[in-house]
Amino acid sequence: MNPQQILLKYTLKHWILVVSSIVIGFASTIFNGVGAILVIPLLISFINPENDILKNAPEIIKKLLSVFEFFSVDTRFFWMFAAILLILILKHITNFVSNLLGTYLSLIMAKDMRIDSVILLLEVDIDYYVKSKIGDIFNRFMSEINRAVASIRNYINLIKIIATAFMYLAILLSISWQLTILSSVLGGFLGLLNQYFVKRSKKFGEIITVTAKQQTNKLLELLTGIRLIKAVGNERYELESIVEDIEAREKAGLDAQTNNAVIAPLNEIGGVIIIALIIIAGRYLFNEQLQALATILLTYLYVLFRALPIVSQINSARSSLLGDVSAVEVVADFLIRENKPFMSNGSIPYQRLETGIHFDNVQFSYPGHQELVLKGIDLWIPKGKMIALVGASGAGKSTIADLLPRFYDPTAGRILFDGHDLRDYEIKSLRKAMGIVSQDTFLFNNSLRFNIAYGLSDVSDAEIVAATKRANAYEFISKLPEGLDTEIGDRGVRLSGGQKQRLAIARALLREPDILILDEATSALDTISERLVQEAIDELCRERTTLVIAHRLSTVQKAYQIVVLDKGKVAEIGNHEELLAQGGHYARLHALQFSDSKEADSKNREDEQKRKAYLSYEARSSLNSLLGSLRLVSEDLIEDSQEKQEILEESCSSAMRLLHIIEDYEYSSTR
Repeated sequence: MNPQQILLKYTLKHWILVVSSIVIGFASTIFNGVGAILVIPLLISFINPENDILKNAPEIIKKLLSVFEFFSVDTRFFWMFAAILLILILKHITNFVSNLLGTYLSLIMAKDMRIDSVILLLEVDIDYYVKSKIGDIFNRFMSEINRAVASIRNYINLIKIIATAFMYLAILLSISWQLTILSSVLGGFLGLLNQYFVKRSKKFGEIITVTAKQQTNKLLELLTGIRLIKAVGNERYELESIVEDIEAREKAGLDAQTNNAVIAPLNEIGGVIIIALIIIAGRYLFNEQLQALATILLTYLYVLFRALPIVSQINSARSSLLGDVSAVEVVADFLIRENKPFMSNGSIPYQRLETGIHFDNVQFSYPGHQELVLKGIDLWIPKGKMIALVGASGAGKSTIADLLPRFYDPTAGRILFDGHDLRDYEIKSLRKAMGIVSQDTFLFNNSLRFNIAYGLSDVSDAEIVAATKRANAYEFISKLPEGLDTEIGDRGVRLSGGQKQRLAIARALLREPDILILDEATSALDTISERLVQEAIDELCRERTTLVIAHRLSTVQKAYQIVVLDKGKVAEIGNHEELLAQGGHYARLHALQFSDSKEADSKNREDEQKRKAYLSYEARSSLNSLLGSLRLVSEDLIEDSQEKQEILEESCSSAMRLLHIIEDYEYSSTR
């Protein structure tokens, strides 16, 4: 589908609006032309009522003015003036309605394009997002669609303007074909001059498209990477970089506006020159009967004067169209489905797993790459059991996890659910039966309730609370002032890493998934958070088919089987004891991790002793302050009520401080 077909698709969808806008706009043009024809005869009738204005007049003027022959000479001027006034009112009414329809058409087409864009973005395969920049998508969705819609409206306006031009041309030909030929030749030279500026508009439009995309990409990168930018003190570089993009975008916009602004005065000056030449030519053509044909010449000049701005409008419309051609091409590429990856949908609704999942000689390479990431994976995951994937980075662990919800399909081989090819199942029902908890938990800028119950309807608060309790999240949620209604900020910025993970587990528990995928769910947590999250994970995995990807081997020792991956192949399979006994890859990883952990444990114990000593000192200090303040109050040693109130507030602060110290001590004791 080329850009013109994209325009046609959205235009024909609202063809009634398009036709109505053009027809009503053309009616406005007719009223405009008729009014222009009557102005000069009206003035002549006012200056010399006795003058026979129909004498020597062209046929078109005779037919229009013949209506007024029925009125007396004394009242003819009044009725002609009333007719012109009525025509003027009708012209502006029809012009207003036509413009209103055009505006409504632009808005509704922009809405259609954006809705289709969102539908496409929700349906397109994950690989599209891997290869696309979010800033580029955002720029197309917002800026480029607006420009593409403006291009469609310019097309419609151009049709109306061209119709107007042909109407004026017909009027001018009916008045004097000789002068019209001369006008056309002179106008042709003016059109050639305009062509230079029209071509420049296309070039500036392409620059605007490129610079706008760069600016949006840079701004989104700045916003999403603000912590890193501040952490390395690179604000100055980022400022200079984005200022450069902003200035390039604004310069391109200024160049385009300057180019378009030249067209109107150029056409006006050219129009004045053309009129001057027509006057000279008219004097030469009608020299013998100039006075008798004054009405013709004046009417022709007035109509020509009204018609010349149409030439400017045509050139301006063409300039705008060419300026937006790049936007139309970008939007067409954005909305076309043929050049994007879509996952084929199966026909079998997924119900539940009965026996297990079989990876049957699965091979996989990412789209556009030849290198195999998975090489002949043969793996059996029994129903209700936990299978753990371990191995070095790049071994293929996360790729296997991505194949289960069909974010990708195998390049070769099959994944079988109870003997059925995974591709035979409906994608939506399959994914709804899966719960995924990853290292990087995504949370919406909304309430805790919204995030926990995301994707589910008709979920009660009691069910949400029950899920948070099972996920060890209820304790911190209950301490928040607004509880489940607490807004957590963009990507959950107001929560700690452990709190985010527990929310993700609560979300998975609420869904009661048939199959669970845990991708490094505890790898980035501190000791206390890891313990709480691990307890929640144990609750989540109970009697559930689970695929666990783990870096810390301590978290997968209870797994039914541990699969060791090495360079996309299965190196070892067995439980914890069996793999240690084999003395292979797993045993080496285990020895490496736990030798490091012993040294870390020794240092942690030393730090913990120092911390407990500090907590003890803080507790004694807070308690002494509290007792001293209470003694002053209880023995009535303070008479000033304001001072007594301040001491009571200080006592309250000391008590709260002591409570926090005790809680901190309790936490450290549970490690």
